[in-house]
Amino acid sequence: QVRLVESGGGLVQAGGSLRLSCAASGRTFSIYYAMGWFRQAPGKEREFVAALNWAGSRTNYADSVKGRFTISRENAKKMVYLQMNSLKPEDTAVYYCAATPKGVEVLVRNEYDYWGQGTQVTVSS
Repeated sequence: QVRLVESGGGLVQAGGSLRLSCAASGRTFSIYYAMGWFRQAPGKEREFVAALNWAGSRTNYADSVKGRFTISRENAKKMVYLQMNSLKPEDTAVYYCAATPKGVEVLVRNEYDYWGQGTQVTVSS
């Protein structure tokens, strides 16, 4: 099937930066899959953060992270990244990588077929 493994989470002070990585593998994974990042804070629903089409040429961001986060991908390595700058305490959450066979960027959680296990990001004030 498809396996997604996130890494790069951790504890950082407000104003700091982190870079999350997502390694994709599996017999059915294709570089033509669109990818996304979501996050879930304690007691809250999982929410959209950023999405990227298969070519990496089109992106979409949640308003709360626009101008601070950047999603990118390296298809040759089957990797997706989320560069997070100017982090705020409200960015604290478990961050999940997701994949969909749809080639275009997808903002809706239910349209993703594959999910990673998540990586914790904690931003201290």
